[in-house]
Amino acid sequence: MNFQIWGLSGSLATEFDQQMPFAEQRLWHWVNAFDVACNRFRSDSEISRLNTHHDGPVVVSDTLAMALEAALDAAQRTGGLCDPTVLPSLLALGYDRDYDELATANDVELAPTKPAPGIDAINFNREHSTVELQPGCQLDLGASAKALVVDLVANDLAPYGGIVVELGGDVAVRGKGPSGPWVIGVSDTLTITGDEPRVSFTNGGIATSSATTRTWRASSQIVNHIIDPRTGHFASGPIATATVSASSCVIANAFATAALLWGDDAGYHIAQAGWSGRLVRRDGNVEFVGGWPTEEKVAP
Repeated sequence: MNFQIWGLSGSLATEFDQQMPFAEQRLWHWVNAFDVACNRFRSDSEISRLNTHHDGPVVVSDTLAMALEAALDAAQRTGGLCDPTVLPSLLALGYDRDYDELATANDVELAPTKPAPGIDAINFNREHSTVELQPGCQLDLGASAKALVVDLVANDLAPYGGIVVELGGDVAVRGKGPSGPWVIGVSDTLTITGDEPRVSFTNGGIATSSATTRTWRASSQIVNHIIDPRTGHFASGPIATATVSASSCVIANAFATAALLWGDDAGYHIAQAGWSGRLVRRDGNVEFVGGWPTEEKVAP
């Protein structure tokens, strides 16, 4: 099954045909729940209301609490590089509208950026499900929330057989497919040709982040959506695309994002954490890290 949501393409496959109706139900359950909770482009979403409220704690739903927990964990695992508080920098770069609209804009105005306030600016009380943001702190949970959606769908279906869920380059895999391990295509671009290298995978998550795919023109320069929270600037290091395999898609996404900011040290950090990766440099050279699975080319 293929689908479209949030300007992204996705796919869903199950080991057994009888799993598919339940898989579709869980997919749209979680997509709709996270859309209401975490979509910053919806004025009526929870996160939009939270981002404009700085007068004390706000009670949040279980869905937003889960998404925030995942984002905070991602930040801690990556030394703060996968940071949910970079929204002011994204807005300064012109990312204040859906990407489809932004990508077709002739040239948006680039405003000054500054370092992100970091997760210390978030007061999250999980026991009472409240969040308080310090002045100037605004959240963008898009990346980690998207990865969490595919993890949750995969977890819901895992007791009934193998499943693979993909959304915008984030993949969650549980169990096996109808003919053995799931075979995942790895693409460095948003254009799928069918010739991408493939790896076999059974359990965990794979995520790809790129500084060259979701780009737009701002003040006559090409910018991207990967923000370095240390500076507020967009990613411009030697790694163009990073694909990481980890125990969950949320963790894989965090390390793939951080890899674009770690630059030459990305391989070290990924391997030290116990994960594996595929790093594509801006000059086209590919580096494999930490036991990345053997890639197979599609037969002509």
